[in-house]
Amino acid sequence: MNPIQTSQQIDPRIYSLYDEYCHGAMDRREFLAKAGALVVGGMAMAQALFPRYANAQTISFTDPRIKASYVKYASPGGSSGEMRGYMVQPVSAAPSKFPAVLVIHENRGLNPYIEDVARRLAAAGFLALAPDGLSPVGGYPGNDDDGKKMQDGLSRAKLQTDMLNGAVFLKNHALSSGKLGITGFCWGGGMTNALAAELGDAVQAGAPYYGEPASSENVGKIKAELVIHFAENDPRINTTWPAYESGLKTNGVKSQAHFYAGTVHGFHNNSTPRFNQAAADLSWSRTLELFNRTLKS
Repeated sequence: MNPIQTSQQIDPRIYSLYDEYCHGAMDRREFLAKAGALVVGGMAMAQALFPRYANAQTISFTDPRIKASYVKYASPGGSSGEMRGYMVQPVSAAPSKFPAVLVIHENRGLNPYIEDVARRLAAAGFLALAPDGLSPVGGYPGNDDDGKKMQDGLSRAKLQTDMLNGAVFLKNHALSSGKLGITGFCWGGGMTNALAAELGDAVQAGAPYYGEPASSENVGKIKAELVIHFAENDPRINTTWPAYESGLKTNGVKSQAHFYAGTVHGFHNNSTPRFNQAAADLSWSRTLELFNRTLKS
């Protein structure tokens, strides 16, 4: 992974403001204005945090190890009844079935970073599907600001159904071995937890990144093994962990949680200065170890 090159040191208060911008009602103009008023050079720091997706590609879409395409699948009960996703399969010498991993995007649709994550999984031997939750309203619009507004306008329940139907479609795909893992980031991390509960023993493994926990009444339904990734400096998410940890232990769910020192929310996303190379690499190695162990055996 190649980190964003920047000489700026981002003030921690700007990171906090950016988290509020990403997950609240603040628009880009208000975010920049508040950043500029908060600290000298704050507006420049804030602008540096916007994603630069050219930096996010680690596996080319022409990589000979993989084959990528956009697919459509039925999604009864979802936002429109049909979904579109990015499917990437390993290239093997003979027809084969592969363990499958659903990749769930952040709260802004299927951006290039998430597509790259799907390619990384395919290069590691998994059949990967990254649904675009925005496909019922035209698809990821090419920028995160509009993507976030579009996703905010969708029914959360129907959007979760669209992700659930993606998991079912992937698990039953002709190229799938039938073993299923789920990973996701931010909103997708929370959805990873939620789907692990909703799908029960249909999911073998989950690797949520800095996501909200499954609802307390549903934690007992989780049968998958979880490896849960947290940023060290992410109070909005981290305050939810003690209760979730207690629920997982009470219900005998096999899980590990990892907090990565010196990181902020979004540390795996290599398109912004939030990216932390060491933490991203370590967390990804743990995710792959989980999926290799639980899905390939």
